[in-house]
Amino acid sequence: QVQLVESGGGLVQAGGSLRLSCAASGRAFSDYAVGWFRQAPGKERDFVARISRSGAYTNYAVSVKGRFTISRDDAKNIVYLQMNTLKPEDTAVYYCASHYSGTYDQSISYANWGQGTQVTVSS
Repeated sequence: QVQLVESGGGLVQAGGSLRLSCAASGRAFSDYAVGWFRQAPGKERDFVARISRSGAYTNYAVSVKGRFTISRDDAKNIVYLQMNTLKPEDTAVYYCASHYSGTYDQSISYANWGQGTQVTVSS
């Protein structure tokens, strides 16, 4: 079992940047593909990005492609989400989770969810 903890959220103006971290403890982090999701108030939890176990493959939601970058440092047991050119519509609680199987952009395919970190983008 792996435990995941998100950090790095905050308040930023539109056009700004943030880097989120997903720190893992427990089982070897390199055994897992990892995804980021986000959930705005009153909305469903939506896929943002995923990185494969090796780090060689990444996937992004259309809404963030070209602005967000997911990466991993297995020596530090951390997955990062670099978010640039932030927009007010990026405002949400961001969660990371380990991808076990199934479609990578569906939350049901993930487990070991962290507690989330709030990102607020002001206009």
